[in-house]
Amino acid sequence: METDHEPEKIGSSRRTLLTRSAAEAAAIIRRGGVVAFPTETVYGLGADAFDENAVAKIFEAKNRPPDNPLIIHIGDRSQIEMLAEEIPESAAALIDRFFPGPLTVVLKKKDAVPSIVSAGLETVGIRMPGNEITSAFLKECGVPVAAPSANISGRPSPTDWRAVQEDLDGRIDCILQGEATEVGIESTVVDCTKPVPEILRPGAVSIEELRRVVPAIRASDLDADEAAASPGLRHKHYSPSAAVVIVRRGSEIDDLKDSGFIGLESSNSTAAKALVCSTPKEYASKLFAFFRECDRAGIAKIYCEEVSEEGIGTALMDRLRRAAER
Repeated sequence: METDHEPEKIGSSRRTLLTRSAAEAAAIIRRGGVVAFPTETVYGLGADAFDENAVAKIFEAKNRPPDNPLIIHIGDRSQIEMLAEEIPESAAALIDRFFPGPLTVVLKKKDAVPSIVSAGLETVGIRMPGNEITSAFLKECGVPVAAPSANISGRPSPTDWRAVQEDLDGRIDCILQGEATEVGIESTVVDCTKPVPEILRPGAVSIEELRRVVPAIRASDLDADEAAASPGLRHKHYSPSAAVVIVRRGSEIDDLKDSGFIGLESSNSTAAKALVCSTPKEYASKLFAFFRECDRAGIAKIYCEEVSEEGIGTALMDRLRRAAER
């Protein structure tokens, strides 16, 4: 077991344990604690999904609005039966194809799922992460784990453990250290409680991939004032301190001296902070880390080049638009 009891202090008298032991982190979950852990998408902040007091600590640590539901993470498919009243045919097909992986399915919840997890809704989002350390951690927990992203609400989601420490050191019990996340943006969320399944939040699994399994699936036209069964829809999300400005691909920007730039074209690579990516997939995987890098450097404005809305580009543009909201 490798444990680091001497993390760099970031303005708090309380110390958050850093560990690389899935068993040690899971023991904290079983004791009613709160643990940040890696997934293939972003780092999550987890608690025992059936322990209302533990789940309440997530909202407190993140300053998270109570009307923003949490996704429950499982280590074994058999745990779905503990959480959901039924599994419609469409959900079963998606689970067979994409679990484990970066997909969340929304199902009608059982009464055993506390209202605090579902934000008072009769549905619950369930996901089974695919990377090795997360799988080991969730299996060690022995219970489903409710978890949003491991950041202060509204900030860019964390894609490495140091970003979690930056936001939450002293506010949570433990960070399970893993590698930087592979995908870099959150899971796709699909509501399977309706006759025609709807994508509530675009993510790492594209609509094109989903339609190969469930051809009728469609993007949601959820009204902004409706209660959302998915996180990341009703409140400001993913935003750095810097102002985010979306620009057309290939645009040349004049005032780059003190600005940041991220995109696929190199014409603006002379910005104070610049990251030119080779593909939309790489762009998505590095976006939130770049936002945080710019904040650390005191950058006031970040120009983000738009991409075509196909494949992961749909989710990437969703995150850029939400980050640009003021």
